[in-house]
Amino acid sequence: MSDRLQRQPTRPTDLLEPVRAGKAPDTAGAWSSHLVLFMRIMAGVSLVKGIYHWAQICGVGAVADFEAHSVAWQTASVFFAVIDLVAAVGLWLAAAWGAVVWLTAVVSMAVVELVFPQVYGGSILIVLGELTLLGLYMSLAVLAARERP
Repeated sequence: MSDRLQRQPTRPTDLLEPVRAGKAPDTAGAWSSHLVLFMRIMAGVSLVKGIYHWAQICGVGAVADFEAHSVAWQTASVFFAVIDLVAAVGLWLAAAWGAVVWLTAVVSMAVVELVFPQVYGGSILIVLGELTLLGLYMSLAVLAARERP
């Protein structure tokens, strides 16, 4: 019992273990780190896309009259203005729901461009870009999942 009393800290700061900045060793592998980095980059891209769609809705920039466009264009613009910003938050936090919302936005944009070309013009480059990002995410997610025991 006297040995226990001798080991008690003398200062209040000795009560806490040292706080370690950064990740603990062996908590995340290289692919998991790459996946989180990819998600953060896509969060920034989604944020820019969401702000772009809100600028279209509010009449900032090249698109001056939101109400002059078709109902399909208005609906798609509002949908992507909301979903891109929600996806950006979820991706930045690396939350599981963020990736789901982002995947929904990516697939929706590809479908709108491919199936409904009258809405945004049907650019095959946007479809290929979205599908490339989707494939890259899926590859990183599989590789990161294989790292875990």
